[in-house]
This record gives sequence, C-alpha cells and structure tokens, in this order.
Amino acid sequence: QHSLFSAFSKFGLLYSVRARRNAAVAGPGCYAVIKFYSAGDASRAQRASNGQKLFQKRPLKVCVCTEQKGFQQQVLALNSNKCQEMANYYLGFNGWSSRIITLQNVSGFDGENEELGKMLQKRSMKYLCAVELTLPSHGVRTRGVALGEAEVENGEDPLEFVTASRRAQKLAVGKALSGAFQKILLVVLENGKVAVEYNSTQEELTDSLTEDELKGLVQVNELSLEQFDLEEEEVLSDLSFDEELPSWETPSN
Repeated sequence: QHSLFSAFSKFGLLYSVRARRNAAVAGPGCYAVIKFYSAGDASRAQRASNGQKLFQKRPLKVCVCTEQKGFQQQVLALNSNKCQEMANYYLGFNGWSSRIITLQNVSGFDGENEELGKMLQKRSMKYLCAVELTLPSHGVRTRGVALGEAEVENGEDPLEFVTASRRAQKLAVGKALSGAFQKILLVVLENGKVAVEYNSTQEELTDSLTEDELKGLVQVNELSLEQFDLEEEEVLSDLSFDEELPSWETPSN
C-alpha cells in the first residue's frame, strides 16, 4: 500500500488506498482500489499509469471505477480529519480557519453531581457545539452545529465523567466542523486553481441565528437536538469497474 500511495499521490490528494490479494480461483496476484477526492485527478492517474511499470516488474492495468447503477447507499459526510486534510491541500494551511462559537453541556447533569451519579450507574455525557468556518480569500463563512455523546461506564467513578465529557466534547467539535465543511463546494479547475462556492442546499435553521442566539440554543424549544446528531464515516462506496480489476503479480520469494 505504501508503494501505491507514493506512486499515485503525485496525481492528487488520495482519500484511501486499499490493496488485496486475489481470490484463490483468480490465480496469484493482487488488486487495489485507490480513491481520489477529485475525479479529474483519478482520470489523469489512470491515463498516465495504465500499462506502466510503476514499481513492479510487470506493467499495471489501471481502469476508472464508477458507482454501481441502481445501487442505493446512504452518503455520509466526511469526518473532520478528512475535511481538514482536503482543505489544507486545496486551500493551503492559511487558506481557512475555524473557531468554536459555543460548546455546551446538555447532559442534564455536569458530572459533579455525585448523588445523581450513584443513582444512575450508566449515563451519557452530551455536548452541543457550534463552529464557524472561514475562508478569507474567498469571502465564505459557514457554520456547523452538532451533538456529541459519550457513555459514562461507571457512574460511581468521578473520573469516568471527566473522560466521557472530553470524548463528547471532541466528538461534538469534530461533527460541527464537518457540518460546516459540508456547506462549501471546492471546484478544482483544469489550471489547478480552486474556486469555492457556498452550498445552499445544506443550509440549516441555525445559519440565520446570531452568536448570542446560538449560545442560547438549548433554550429554543423548536429545535430538536436530534437534528444535530450528524453521521460521519469514512466508507468506500460500492464500485463497479469499467474493465477488469487492475492487478499485478506478487514477487516470488
């Protein structure tokens, strides 16, 4: 996988690299699925590497993958780490910034209430976070709001509340940042420049609130916390191949 990453990362930012050995019925060899953030980068990589000896003795066969038609799959948001990786690559480390507007404990208890902790052996800590994302060079500013939750395994141990609280805070901040990134579209032009557009289809009710209103979000009865429990996961979509799977022989021992 390291050799594949080194060979293909020169064409653009990679989302994932997965290599597997062929099934026994297919004979010796391996295949790999390499996923780019940009379809244009994937096409350039395919044209440049197909039939070439990148790091093996025999040339690779490389084809472009497409999503299976008629296959319904939930599209999950990129997690915050992937969003930051992509932003750093296309916008530069100084091309964007984020700040936490508010981070509130909405658990119903603060972890210091020992009597409540003794009565409830297993509870969870919940934090609601609002994050602002700014792209100064493009004049774009977005917000993300999310709920983070972590279980308290042992309600009698005060340290469990502290640990769960930190996990919930980290999760809430990460989800909120991911939500803010979902509202922007990065358009990579042929000359390598990047244009940014605001994705209005991802607008939320909270986008129109002032910062003071966001900080008092818990008291707004019309808003349900469940709507901020965004799902994010790193998954590789089911793919079909325009041609046979790319493969190469494994070197003999």
